[in-house]
Amino acid sequence: MLMSDALNTSETESVAVDDRTAEAIENERLTNDIIKALKTVYDPEIPADIYELGLIYRVDVSDEGVVEIDMTLTAPGCPVAGEMPIWVKNAVSAVPGVSEVKVNMVFNPPWDQSRMSDEARVALDMW
Repeated sequence: MLMSDALNTSETESVAVDDRTAEAIENERLTNDIIKALKTVYDPEIPADIYELGLIYRVDVSDEGVVEIDMTLTAPGCPVAGEMPIWVKNAVSAVPGVSEVKVNMVFNPPWDQSRMSDEARVALDMW
């Protein structure tokens, strides 16, 4: 291998690593912004956001900015069961870089208080 070939190979590998790093940084930024958006959605009966309550089971972000969210409710008969997924979709859709949002309502596993963060426990005085 000529020295120039080795140099070109090294430059190509460096660019590929830099591209992956840039993609990883962008994905992390987008994920953090999605979480911030989720934290703006509250169950009207509970003074804690749905993210800290543990109602968000999964957030999947594609390279194209399509976000798929699995979420649940504190109880299947929640009075805002039909509205809350719309609130989630609207909040996440407003995040720059998100092209589409799909919200799936799931009830397995059932939600319980062990899914709440310490922040939610403090807000609800549940120690």
